[in-house]
Amino acid sequence: MRQIPGLRWLLVGMVIFGLAGWAVTGLTIYARMSYLGLLMIVGAGIWSLLSMRGIHLVRHTRSLRASMGEVFEEHFEVRNNAWPACLWLEVINQSSLPMAGGSRLLTGIGAGQRRFYTARTLLNRRGAFILGPTSLSSGDPFGLFSIRKQVAARDTLVVLPMKVPINYFPPPPGILPGGKAVRQRTIDVTPHAAGVREYVPGDPMKRIHWPTSAHRGRFMVKEFEQDPQADIWLFLDAQSEIQASVKEQAVIYREDRWWIRRPKVALPHDTFEYAVSAAASLANYFLLQRRSVGLACAAGRVTYVSADHGERQLTKIMETLAFVQPIGKMSLLGLVTMQAKLLQIGAGVIIITASIESQLLLAVEDLQHRNLRPVVVIIKPETFGGMGDSETIIAGLVHRNVPVCSVEFGNDLSVQLALPAIYLRRH
Repeated sequence: MRQIPGLRWLLVGMVIFGLAGWAVTGLTIYARMSYLGLLMIVGAGIWSLLSMRGIHLVRHTRSLRASMGEVFEEHFEVRNNAWPACLWLEVINQSSLPMAGGSRLLTGIGAGQRRFYTARTLLNRRGAFILGPTSLSSGDPFGLFSIRKQVAARDTLVVLPMKVPINYFPPPPGILPGGKAVRQRTIDVTPHAAGVREYVPGDPMKRIHWPTSAHRGRFMVKEFEQDPQADIWLFLDAQSEIQASVKEQAVIYREDRWWIRRPKVALPHDTFEYAVSAAASLANYFLLQRRSVGLACAAGRVTYVSADHGERQLTKIMETLAFVQPIGKMSLLGLVTMQAKLLQIGAGVIIITASIESQLLLAVEDLQHRNLRPVVVIIKPETFGGMGDSETIIAGLVHRNVPVCSVEFGNDLSVQLALPAIYLRRH
């Protein structure tokens, strides 16, 4: 609510004029005018001080994890635990969340009363956002004075990158569906039993092999080998020099109409955001296929998520992708050279990049020399306001028998990420 400074000065002038008139003429009407102005000023000041005395704000939400494209709901509760009534209260949500809802103007909150409302925000950016602080402002009925109160932030919302459903994405060529057998013991239970050994304290009871234990007269437990399916590795290129983006005007989301038509969130006009979404979608696809997936990225520092499978691995990769930024100085060739030597022979490698430089060809050749057959997802920078032409580098990759998936601004990733299958069928 806006203050009315003109009215404040009018009352001050009224007091001064009344005192001056009373001093000159001695008429009581001037004294009454002065008393009335002074009474209004003092009364408004006292009311403003008391209006926020019993006001308390509580913000809570069901989950602090959400994905781009979802509508985030946050519940606000305002309580007035003391007298007098708060005639008006302005709640301003100062969260770092883009276009965050929750700002309201509430009126007539009596002593002992509570007010509830729900704020809805359309999530269109990934990352971590502090839910707060919250500024509370109130004052007197005339708008002469206002008093503010700051409620500190308590929670942080993590917005995960957008992932799209993929019907089919081909495994890297030259890899048998079963992968390469790995003769290495593992503590995980897999379908591949390797033998038995004596029980040691700490071994789970479900791994005891009862027939062998009965035959030998002591507890024997089963040992397992690693799953022979080839791992899938995602190499995300976060080098700052190769990225391209166009600043877009923010779209205002009407949170009071969410129930009529839920808006669809589009990826920002940014090559790296498309690359992150592609990486998240591919990780989700292969993990649903019960494959082990790893992630390597050089965003400021080298980020490395070792290959694993399951829902927990998807959570680790998604949370890692939620925070990566295109601020890396290391080239894709440097990332591949550093990490490829740690991969097992036969692993599948998917490179996601916006680079159209010749170093991409050198990185692919390095992987091929290590008996790793890569697939390249290239985000065409010229469609994002960048310079150059990606067709030359795509032709070079195809000449090296590397499946290529090219993505332009505005493309549906669900469709584009399935296009390498066409190349594999032809070869």
